[in-house]
Amino acid sequence: MSSIDPTARIEDGAVIGDDVTIGPFCTVGPHVSIGAGTRLIGHVNLTGHTAIGESCTIHPFASLGGAPQSTGYKGEPTQLLIGSGCTIRENVTMNTGTVGGGGVTRVGDRGFFMAASHVGHDCIVGNDVIFANAATLGGHCEIGDYTFIGGMTVLQQFTRVGAQAMIGGISGLRDDVIPYALAAGIYARLEGLNIVGMRRRKFTRERLNLVRSFFKDLFYSPGSLAERLERVRPRTVEDPAIAEIIAFIDDGKRLGKRRRPLCTVADGTRSGDDNDSDDS
Repeated sequence: MSSIDPTARIEDGAVIGDDVTIGPFCTVGPHVSIGAGTRLIGHVNLTGHTAIGESCTIHPFASLGGAPQSTGYKGEPTQLLIGSGCTIRENVTMNTGTVGGGGVTRVGDRGFFMAASHVGHDCIVGNDVIFANAATLGGHCEIGDYTFIGGMTVLQQFTRVGAQAMIGGISGLRDDVIPYALAAGIYARLEGLNIVGMRRRKFTRERLNLVRSFFKDLFYSPGSLAERLERVRPRTVEDPAIAEIIAFIDDGKRLGKRRRPLCTVADGTRSGDDNDSDDS
């Protein structure tokens, strides 16, 4: 049976799974569903059309399912979907989607969202991510699996971060970051590969060397970024990580005019500031 503190307010229509714990002074709206084994410690606000997966732990003053912070939102019944096994710490906020952005904000399984982090409307967040304190996503961002976002780091809307990338703390990210990369800075630039994360994912020395060589050829060899990208395309057969990076770059084209430039190394030029923007 679920345990619901008498001070909690559960509105008619809410769906509460088995073995859910709802602590003091929580509020759960009529269009909220909570998966089995999830725990709301206290003072948690769940509203909107929000679904929480199983075995999540949500700490005090988290507010999930609030209306998107978008001037175009007119009260439509958009959604927030959160996976299973997530830890959501104090003062975390996550908003529902917008009609123009597809109507759904999605958060994967086993995410660890530290205090005051934020997931904006229409974002897609993968599995096993870590958001440090006050990490903030603007609307429509996409975050790959096993990604780490540093504390007090802000992502501009429509920015994408590939799987297993790491973004350093106190960074401002306005460009897409390829999978497996390490980026940091007020206007973030690539600083190399997320070697620590790759080793944790069981990359061998041989695989690391292949991806390092590819990274060097893509970002440090002569020519424009578009030219370098075409030169390294045949290397997709060398390692799945290389194929994933190239696929990530190509996938950015689907966003059309809303696509972000590609985050590059600290050479003073963004990929969208020159002729590379149409080809890369």
